[in-house]
Amino acid sequence: MLLQDGLTALREQRYSQAVELLEEFCTQAANANDPTLSQGQMALIKAYYSNGQTDKAIALAEELTHHLDSQVSQWAQEFLKGLTPKNNPQANPKKIAQKAGRAAQTGIKLTMKGFAGGLALASTVTISLLFGMLFVTSLSLIFILESNDPALGLIISITLTIVFSLVSFFLSPVIMDWVQAGLYGTRWVSLTELRHYSKESAEVIERVCQEKNLKQPRLGIIDDQNPTAFTYGSLPNNARLVVSEGLFTYLDDDEAATVYAHELGHIVHWDFAVMTVASTLVQITYLIYVFLNRISRGGGHNKIKSAAGQAALAAYIFYLIGTYLILYLSRTREYYADHFAAETTGNPNGLSRALVKIAYGIVEEGKRTAQPSQLIQGTRALGIADPKAASSTGTAYRIASNPREVGQVFLWDMFNPWGWWMELNSTHPLTGKRIRALTTYAEHLGLETEFDMALVVREGRRLNKTKLYGTFFLDVILLNAPWLGVIIGFILGAILAPPTGMYALLITFPLWGFGIGMIAQTLIMYPNFGQAPQTDILTLMRDPYASPLRGKPVRLECELIGRGDAGYRFGSELKLQDSTGMIFARYASRLGPIGNFLFGWKQVDQLIGLQVKTVGWFHRGLVPCLDLIRLKNSYTTVNSYHRFWRFLLAAMAGVLGLLLLG
Repeated sequence: MLLQDGLTALREQRYSQAVELLEEFCTQAANANDPTLSQGQMALIKAYYSNGQTDKAIALAEELTHHLDSQVSQWAQEFLKGLTPKNNPQANPKKIAQKAGRAAQTGIKLTMKGFAGGLALASTVTISLLFGMLFVTSLSLIFILESNDPALGLIISITLTIVFSLVSFFLSPVIMDWVQAGLYGTRWVSLTELRHYSKESAEVIERVCQEKNLKQPRLGIIDDQNPTAFTYGSLPNNARLVVSEGLFTYLDDDEAATVYAHELGHIVHWDFAVMTVASTLVQITYLIYVFLNRISRGGGHNKIKSAAGQAALAAYIFYLIGTYLILYLSRTREYYADHFAAETTGNPNGLSRALVKIAYGIVEEGKRTAQPSQLIQGTRALGIADPKAASSTGTAYRIASNPREVGQVFLWDMFNPWGWWMELNSTHPLTGKRIRALTTYAEHLGLETEFDMALVVREGRRLNKTKLYGTFFLDVILLNAPWLGVIIGFILGAILAPPTGMYALLITFPLWGFGIGMIAQTLIMYPNFGQAPQTDILTLMRDPYASPLRGKPVRLECELIGRGDAGYRFGSELKLQDSTGMIFARYASRLGPIGNFLFGWKQVDQLIGLQVKTVGWFHRGLVPCLDLIRLKNSYTTVNSYHRFWRFLLAAMAGVLGLLLLG
């Protein structure tokens, strides 16, 4: 009871209470070889560390390095290695011993090639397209509701569009302030106070504001060791620039300054203002789609319902197009903010290091808490880097002995066609592509580069192109096979139903198509795992041929360090860590969503902190993950059933199709 209460207190971040409960449990434990004692001791180490009792955490961890269980001793050794310099100066995570240089002067103009042809042009085209789509959708809505007076409808349509956009534009910073204060406890600081954290960052802010004739942005710091930074506002002169304390823990002074310069680039370029307008236009389009869809399904005049249905379809198509336009614009603006930081600081290498260290910091902090950081997940779209995609880069940096080894994980970002495909759905460019651009700026300045991206490019050109691209287009089809089967089945049904008089085929064939597509997809995603090789997480991250579709059977020995679902205490997604890195793992119960809930509720807390042996299928998308088959430790085994539900759905679709024919 004491152990479970202590683990619950630790999970809920009641660290003082967790220390008391776990100390009492460890003191009362009668059997030194009881595996629950080592679980309690490992949890106590985490509680000590999180409660600021670092000396006690280190002392107990050093004691566990001599534990008879090799998995426990290995865990203790990894904990001691991973302590941040703030709490353990002898264990320095900033492992790039010799930094690449920076330019002697700042403000040198650097050429950008291949990025949208110009930021102003990209922004103007995107906003114009979004405004046009919203205008057409609003016009359709008003014509339906005010069909007797189209001129009045036109005026109301324009007015609604402008009013909605302006209200959102000016109120969004205030709303964000409330969110920041309520969820994250943002503390607003002066430039003088910022100097105590990072002298060069304060200097960069002063210089940029003076050169660009900007009002100093409101500066915020969040008490969270996960490194991140973001900006928001409506106009450059009411901008907010917020960072976490973890940024100063994991980054050196010059690196933190490049992050501030990057965020200032967003302000100078009016990025948050443009993105606020763009996001508002897309959301309004979606709301109009929902409204029109309800009209088309309700009572009333058939002509109006028909027009509403057509307008709803157009609104939804505009919404999808608008979403991808926003993502494209967001990625473009990240490149330009990187470019601004490189010019302003003369230190593109510093920003390259910062991006990698931020990923490393997110991985390191993730292993210290059982629950994911709500700050990192809640500000995912705003932050300087995508935290969900941090695991591969952070994992490589965690154990790499030199910067060139880190570059190997960028092969997937730069050369795998799935990287390009997955990036379409991301607010941020892939880290490898950003560092390649920053490396180019360093070369323009005549600097030695931090990461040898030229070597990465040479290695990429030697990759097996047939293996990379040979099945890509087929794989894209297979990734959507169930729904493609529905479409093909409906077409076949529409062709065969009239001459045969069997109109049930319009439903039966799509069901069969869905089932066949699901089976084909499942066989590719989850192949035979009988000969799954033993490997480690870093090796998986370095695989340039990895795919989100073609699962790779693997075996891992690692520690289950927490949940992967931010803010959801019953989540069944897990975080696993071995000596080389961290990866998310997905569990699937034979009982479906109810079973997933029960697993997250009843079992996950008992497994956190334990060494486990896992078998699963590795998939690589923006977020590398392991789909579990089996998770086992010395006294329990958890089986996962990803294939079971897919085959069951396929069988149900086939049987239902047969019943409809009968």
